[in-house]
Amino acid sequence: MSIQGYNNIMNTHLTPFSALTPDIILTALDSVGLHSDGRLLALNSYENRVYQVGIENAAAVVTKFYRPNRWTTAAILEEHSFIQELAENEIPVVPPLRLKENITLNHIDGFRFSVFPSQSGRVPEIDGREKLEWMGRFIARIHAIGALKPFKERPALNITSFGDEPVDYLLKHDFIPADLYDAYSSVTAYALDSVRRCFERAGKVKTLRLHGDCYPGNILWTDDGPHFVDFDDSRMGPAIQDLWMLLSGDRAEMTLQLSYLLAGYQTFYDFNARELHLLEALRTLRLIHYSAWIAKRWDDPAFPMAFPWFNTTRYWQDRIIELREQISLMDEEPIGSS
Repeated sequence: MSIQGYNNIMNTHLTPFSALTPDIILTALDSVGLHSDGRLLALNSYENRVYQVGIENAAAVVTKFYRPNRWTTAAILEEHSFIQELAENEIPVVPPLRLKENITLNHIDGFRFSVFPSQSGRVPEIDGREKLEWMGRFIARIHAIGALKPFKERPALNITSFGDEPVDYLLKHDFIPADLYDAYSSVTAYALDSVRRCFERAGKVKTLRLHGDCYPGNILWTDDGPHFVDFDDSRMGPAIQDLWMLLSGDRAEMTLQLSYLLAGYQTFYDFNARELHLLEALRTLRLIHYSAWIAKRWDDPAFPMAFPWFNTTRYWQDRIIELREQISLMDEEPIGSS
């Protein structure tokens, strides 16, 4: 990104978490009746700010401070309601605690925050038949509940929100190096045309309430199996969105992994095979959206520190190559279709 582009962003946005000090965090917990013993550990999160906090004479908790202006209050409460609905159906998730005034979303000094039980577990390697079938069953149970009613406040995963709008943002805000601008503009246009053809081949598919960001980093595994700890990206979309991110390797490896996932999945919920046409299209949308996600948060000091390679020529060269490969993949028969 050029210096001019960076300054334009900095001049039009306030750093979102600059006022979130340890004192504010501990005062926030005090305000809902939780008194810290002084232990405060920042957990890995870029979108929001998340901390494990020791509590006097009680188990530690995890508190999440939501990124200002990302979600409406109604959208956050709808996420909380979905998690609670899953928990009430004995699906292993971690709903926010109802504390002061029996509410899950609290406010302090312009920040919205929630408190969760601290959940132990390890980030799993999702490999082998047993784990993949287990994950398939787990996700299917979530989808069976997610299909009962739609979100009203949270957005849908679609080509506009994950493709057209992110590309438009990147091209208009001076993030693409000048000598790569035309190449990036061209390859994203071709890629989105391919995405549209994939959606046309899939036809009309059912959308439902999803986890939305179903990759191993959002899963904790214990001796009792997996559970999700973050529904921050929950939205409406096709079921395949919560499955494809668990696949890795070459085509043969992903085909086998998908067969195990679906074997578990279909014990609890039906899968529409036409959604296989969307697998590489959704991957393409995520790749485009990811670059725009970093760009839109470049004013947050955590992002230049975490992604120092983002504003380099090499980064954008690699994205162009990546999207060209995706265009080829979207023209092939979908994984798992034969």
